Amino acid sequence: MSTVAVGKSAPPFELSSAEGEAYSLQNLLAQGPVVTAFFKVSCPTCQYTFPFLERLYRQLGPHGVGMAGISQDNPRDSQRFAKQFGVTFPLLIDPEPYAISRKYGVEHVPTLFLIAPDSQVEISGDGFSKADLLAIQKSLARHLSVAPPALFQPGEKVPEYKPG
Repeated sequence: MSTVAVGKSAPPFELSSAEGEAYSLQNLLAQGPVVTAFFKVSCPTCQYTFPFLERLYRQLGPHGVGMAGISQDNPRDSQRFAKQFGVTFPLLIDPEPYAISRKYGVEHVPTLFLIAPDSQVEISGDGFSKADLLAIQKSLARHLSVAPPALFQPGEKVPEYKPG
């Protein structure tokens, strides 16, 4: 199973949030580009990555970026994760047997996808990748014609890559 390739259509999904709200990729894309991040609450690399995704969401969400974490855990644990790591974007639940994760070819967590409004995957990657996050930010800024602040702050010690 391989990850959905850049340039291919993102598989549609309909999932409920940890709070029970219904979300679909189609509805998210109607507002603009979407970043999805597949994760498990127990994954240390996910725990490291999500505060940076939240920072990106706070920078660009008001300009029309959709973001969704897709959890491979139950709603209660996902809500606890959101609270612990300061995540305010929706966390959607992909229950066992992880049908959506399988459609996307997720083999490691976190796995991130930047999906353009036409549903084409623009960027995909797994683990924490500083280069991927910067590329996502740059692409989103281009889509939205905005100039966001720096994603990584001076003095932050941020590795180039952490495997998932």
